Amino acid sequence: MNRRNLAQLSILLLLGMAALLVWRYGPVRTAAPVTAPQAVAKSVAPRRPATAARPTAAPLSSLFDQATRQEALALLEQRLVRANARQNEAVMLFRSETAYRQFLARAAAAGLTVLGQLDGLNAVRVRYDSTDALLSELLDHTTDYTEVSANYTLRAPPVPATDNRAAITEVPIGNGLFDFLGADVNSTTLGRGVTVAVLDTGVAADPTFVAGQLRTIDVGMGTAPGTGPEDGHGTAVAALAAGTADGAQGIASAAGILSIRVTDASGLADIFTLSQGIIAAMDAGANVINISLGGYDTNSVLSSAIGRATTAGIAIVASAGNDQLSGLTWPAADPRVISVGAVDGTGQQVTFSNSGPQLSLSAPGYGVPTAWLDSQRILMDGTSASAPLVAGTIAAVISQNPTLSGTAAAAIVQQHASDAGEAGSDPNYGTGILNVGWTMNRNNSAYADTAVASTLYDPATSITNVLVQNRGNQIVDGMQLQVTVGSDPRTIGVGPLQPGASVSVPLTIDQAALQAAGQLNLDIQLANPAGLADQVPLNNRARGAITAPAAK
Repeated sequence: MNRRNLAQLSILLLLGMAALLVWRYGPVRTAAPVTAPQAVAKSVAPRRPATAARPTAAPLSSLFDQATRQEALALLEQRLVRANARQNEAVMLFRSETAYRQFLARAAAAGLTVLGQLDGLNAVRVRYDSTDALLSELLDHTTDYTEVSANYTLRAPPVPATDNRAAITEVPIGNGLFDFLGADVNSTTLGRGVTVAVLDTGVAADPTFVAGQLRTIDVGMGTAPGTGPEDGHGTAVAALAAGTADGAQGIASAAGILSIRVTDASGLADIFTLSQGIIAAMDAGANVINISLGGYDTNSVLSSAIGRATTAGIAIVASAGNDQLSGLTWPAADPRVISVGAVDGTGQQVTFSNSGPQLSLSAPGYGVPTAWLDSQRILMDGTSASAPLVAGTIAAVISQNPTLSGTAAAAIVQQHASDAGEAGSDPNYGTGILNVGWTMNRNNSAYADTAVASTLYDPATSITNVLVQNRGNQIVDGMQLQVTVGSDPRTIGVGPLQPGASVSVPLTIDQAALQAAGQLNLDIQLANPAGLADQVPLNNRARGAITAPAAK
């Protein structure tokens, strides 16, 4: 066997790490009105390492140096024949359009059936009757290829139970969603003239979508949702972005929805169809693309699709994942994508939400009211719910200024997020929590909102850091924090703070008093200077408790 060709093939296969798409749908519950309470004191939760990704195989170059054809065949099958992949399928990316076109002309003679094409990306999805025929094609035309990978699929798992993270009481957002976000529930213009593409299951007809609002594109999976419980997912996601009716209302209720189904009838999706969906949304004029799915491997075909869309100014928003990991799923992990984690009705990160330095921002993802199949109304959990709230807000920003690209509007949304956790961007919240009110009022010089953004207790230093943020559009000076820790009252001056700025105010905790009491109540009130008309006075107050660390 030609060892030079085998060595070239080994490099090709190393580049072609298989893509694993893992759907992360949240469970649903019967809708019930729940009012979101005030924020509470939080402590930093431990992180579980990101170990869920499929292990990387040993380098193939060393194996192919002395490989026989039989050994090469075994290695190719190891890469492509997987229980969680489309059986007898491969995704192939070519170095040039010429190589791509030449392959299309010879594919049938080579024993390969082309199932899908992405002309602009020079990529194909093929079925092979035998890996031996595919191996022959690769050996004969090794220099034509950039990457070959399996076409992986997985069915949606439920949101996991709490693992290593600190136990917290999570509060559903319920009917407090629009108050929490500061969104105008009565607006009928947000999103007008903007298209949000929903790459998901099909989107069912529902009273929350008005006549002419919903259209569909078929990329090979059909358009209509099925009857299985997983098929309500696309409907729920679309409603959160742009629904119009009570109980299933979205942020940008005047936006158009472009439904692109990327799952088959059994609820399975694959990386090639997702890439097709991105390109189809781009070609159809979408301004924003929402992808409430993810996985822990990617490939160059998906990366190229993301690159084409974002270079054209289309904002891609994706859920971070529900696995409690210190790492995001793909495509959320791609730095060009707006990745979204989940918080509950108090603004605390929910236990299941993935985190990491790539996280862009967070949004409600626990007990979020939305639509389902058969005109049902449910409460949805998961970062799948968080992402479309961000996508809808981006659409709303574009409708304010139609000259903005989706990517420019996404940057504005991130810049006007409510700081949370540690000051500034952090792995748990990204740049902060979605704040629709501030975002939509960013050009209103009179808009004022100061807030107690979070409280973080560090038992190692005996310090509670109180995060104060200026979420308005004017400099604020002369604020005072009126704090009571247990029975110890304190007053601390804060400011001046520039618009958008945050400051962390340290409070030293008396460890002897904490150990003696076991728990100290924390009551914080932010007092504004005279004459400042705060638009959201409720976020100036925070109450909670600091609990003594358990004895070792």
